[in-house]
Amino acid sequence: MSALTRKARRDLWHLRGQALAIALVIAGGVATLVMSQSTYASLMTTRAQFYREGALADLWAPLVRAPDTLTPRLAAIPGVQAVQTRLLAPGTLALPGFGEPVRAEVVSLPIEGGQPRLNRVQLRSGRLPSPDTDNEVVVGEAFASAHALRVGDRVQLTLRGRQRALRVVGIGSSPEYVYQSPPGAVFPDFKRFVVLWMNRHAMEKALGMDGAFNNVVLQLAGGVSAAPTITALDALLARYGGVGAYGRHEQTSARYLEEEMRQLRTMARLFPAIFLGVAAFLLHVVLMRLIGTQREQIGVLKAFGYPDYRLALHYLSIASVIALGGALLGIGGGALLGSWLAHVYQGIYRFPFLAYALDGRAVTVALAVSLSAAAGGALMALRAAARLPPAEAMRPPSPPRFGPALVERLGVQRWLSPSSRIALRDLARRPWRAFATVTGLALASAVMAVGRFQGDAIDYMVDTQLSLAQHQDLSVTFIEPASRAALFELAALPGVRVAEPVRIVPVQLVHGARRYRTVIEGLPPDAVLSRPRDTQLRPLVPRGDGVLLTDYLRDRLALAPGDTVQVQALDGHRRHRELRVAGFVPEPIGAQGYMALDALNRALGDGDVISGVLLGVTPGTEPALYARLDRRPWVAGVSARRAGIRSFYATMAESMRAFTWIAALLGALINVGLVYNAARISLSERGRELASLRVLGMTEGEVSALLLGELGVLVLLSLPFGFAAGWGLCWLMVQGFQSELFRVPVRLTTATYAFAGLTVLGASVFSALLVRRRIARLDMIAVLKTRE
Repeated sequence: MSALTRKARRDLWHLRGQALAIALVIAGGVATLVMSQSTYASLMTTRAQFYREGALADLWAPLVRAPDTLTPRLAAIPGVQAVQTRLLAPGTLALPGFGEPVRAEVVSLPIEGGQPRLNRVQLRSGRLPSPDTDNEVVVGEAFASAHALRVGDRVQLTLRGRQRALRVVGIGSSPEYVYQSPPGAVFPDFKRFVVLWMNRHAMEKALGMDGAFNNVVLQLAGGVSAAPTITALDALLARYGGVGAYGRHEQTSARYLEEEMRQLRTMARLFPAIFLGVAAFLLHVVLMRLIGTQREQIGVLKAFGYPDYRLALHYLSIASVIALGGALLGIGGGALLGSWLAHVYQGIYRFPFLAYALDGRAVTVALAVSLSAAAGGALMALRAAARLPPAEAMRPPSPPRFGPALVERLGVQRWLSPSSRIALRDLARRPWRAFATVTGLALASAVMAVGRFQGDAIDYMVDTQLSLAQHQDLSVTFIEPASRAALFELAALPGVRVAEPVRIVPVQLVHGARRYRTVIEGLPPDAVLSRPRDTQLRPLVPRGDGVLLTDYLRDRLALAPGDTVQVQALDGHRRHRELRVAGFVPEPIGAQGYMALDALNRALGDGDVISGVLLGVTPGTEPALYARLDRRPWVAGVSARRAGIRSFYATMAESMRAFTWIAALLGALINVGLVYNAARISLSERGRELASLRVLGMTEGEVSALLLGELGVLVLLSLPFGFAAGWGLCWLMVQGFQSELFRVPVRLTTATYAFAGLTVLGASVFSALLVRRRIARLDMIAVLKTRE
């Protein structure tokens, strides 16, 4: 073993506390990288396998009614590889002991029995309904799990006003419903929305659709473009009430899952960069100060003939060992965190299986990035070691200039104790070191602020759009547009305080070469239960014949106030109209338009019709009201706004809580690593000075306050910068999270800043206590014997 190797081992042992702190920071960055990349890769693999095994369709085409004899013509469209016609219908489900409304989406299975060719049902237990029965059903796994349903249980389904008792014969899932949200909703609701699969013959009898279908899914041949196929499909289905075919990128479940994948990619890039950058900074500081304390040793080694590159490799090996240890620790931690996080996502998206595996590419990247960070952080220290002449190295460093600090020159020294003046002067002598430490601590609090940012943003989105802009207790949806008589009938029900009509029309908006499928919501001019809000949260009232669009549609279609947009209705008479853009609505959820109800009906030429009613009800009357609504055949479904919000929070709480605590833990690691290293290095540099003060009569507590007081000042200075950096990091994350489904606002509450600040202070106190023990063990005689 060479002399430099033995020296490296001894240096590492001497620096074991500091090396561990740096390794933990590196481990945090590597764990984040491995966790996010492995989770991302595993979800991508799981999704691809589930889509493949479940034969997820490429195109969906809803319509009103078409005969089964049309199927061969659908299959003959160029590029179509497989066709599956089926029936889809909304319904309501009643469960014993559960008094809230449950919206159901009922999907038919082939009339001959067995699995459909596309969008197959993956059974978790039980079997598919027998083809010769009409009272058997397969229940979605998410709903069954939420209500503890088992094979053999019975449920009550209302379909087109007809109630029937059904027996659960299977529990399963489908790649078509990975993300299960009710129609028109953004958030999942496992307790109040269920997907059911029934025998085709039973659904034909319930809907009066013998020998007909109202939905078709298609699979395309490999390499075939979807656009010409959609054009041909729409032309063929137009006379049958087709409302426009769409691909996977517009299918709700696939869209949400794709957005989640994109957010994971953003996290995999941002967080590791922060941690590894801080680790590089720490390595640089530690090696620079190590070289400063080993000036004489470097001089002796050079005098004995060791070349500069051997000394540089010596210090680089120390940095590499620390980085490699942190990387290995981070890979193990990242694998565990990734497996746990992937199972959290599996619970949200209800994959029937999870193909989790440690991503080998992520491990390779983690090792390479860690060693690169070590090399980058040690680069300037290595240059300093290589440039140090032997004669100069064997002399003590020149003492720094010492004088009054700026605060003292301002005339406030009379209120400062001697210890405070010493601490301020030491900080003033090394401004760049203080700046670097404050920057690192600011990043620590910024990371913790980012951890709670997701919850703050979602709270704001829910509060502004689902609480402030909407006040209805219940939303009643009709099977098809109805006359105003339906409004008056529902308004007369016992328990109803307020009833407001609404019409929601699926449309395609076209402006120049840009187009977008969405809905326009028609509201009465005196609406109070649902009304969009402007940037100041003031109500916006759609007036005249103009349309209000969300700001996402403004950017997507390149619109400005006063422009005209072509509106192609996808139901009713399917008229095409050019409407004036009256303004824009800053809504964070969804992308839709708003019009005055009468103006919308005039533009579409469908008469004075509505597609639903918003109800404000007297508390306590909901159960009886649900029962009355359930008996009306023209009611497609009932949803409770507050219940949906509660369900969303219950569903997402685990993932948000996990993200918060992971970020808090990793941010605390940065903080401990910085504070502990800064205190230890200051202690090694100023050991003689502190021992001299002890000999002169200062107590152990006063000496500790002198050293740790400097760090306390830096920690307090870092907090406002950390809050600003946290806002900036959240803004960066938001740029990667924006989508047509929701736009995350940059909102951080006082509680989030308090959480970040208190965690930083707590981690700093913990680090200070570790260093305080070393100050208590300071050997004054040995330190004073040090040769100057």
